[in-house]
Amino acid sequence: MITFHVLSLFPELIEQYCKTSIIGRGAKNSLIKIKTVNPRDFCQDNYRRVDDKPYGGGAGMVLKPEPYFLAIESLQLPPITPIIILSPQGQVYHQAKARQLANFTDIVLIAGHYEGFDDRIKTLANYEFSIGDYILTGGELPALVIIDSIARLIPGVLGKASSLENESFNQDLLEGPQYTRPPSYRGLNVPPVLLSGNHAQIALWRKQQAIRQTLKYRSDLLSSNNLSKSELNYIEEVKKETEHK
Repeated sequence: MITFHVLSLFPELIEQYCKTSIIGRGAKNSLIKIKTVNPRDFCQDNYRRVDDKPYGGGAGMVLKPEPYFLAIESLQLPPITPIIILSPQGQVYHQAKARQLANFTDIVLIAGHYEGFDDRIKTLANYEFSIGDYILTGGELPALVIIDSIARLIPGVLGKASSLENESFNQDLLEGPQYTRPPSYRGLNVPPVLLSGNHAQIALWRKQQAIRQTLKYRSDLLSSNNLSKSELNYIEEVKKETEHK
């Protein structure tokens, strides 16, 4: 089981999401646990003020270090625990990090607000992640993204382990197209191979479609280290086919 400790000024945003759908089911079945901590509860003034004006001037308010240090110190954490700050300045989060973090029993996520953190707060963390090159109003959405991406890797959370096998990024490839009934709809037909019952041919088709999708949308993910010779040859065929169009 993994326990996620989320430091947030708006814990209800975290709690509400984590009660629903697959994440909620995982929590109900004691496969994951979500704990929220409000840094405001650790303020030492009567106004419970978590932010202040930046030194040197500038627009907006900056989160103060004291409540965050005290909040982290209040947690009962194992000696080696990932402590993650969510920040636009951080390393871009990706699936390989989710797989790595899924091996820990506790993970701390620090969600910011306003104009960001006093930089001393970052000394508490051993990871700083961004979920993309854009700005959000707070760190709760990135925290939920990370919780969701890790929790679904925990055995039992998704229900069937096979649900993970052919997903995007599982083998550094995007997932190929999926189809269900009816076999024909408004002149749009399911590829015949999927109706053939030939499992070897279906597996080959799915792998080739994944390669096509990745080549089209995320060619940066393709690595010769993860592909067989026949798959590398297939990539060359697709490239030649594209050039002639």
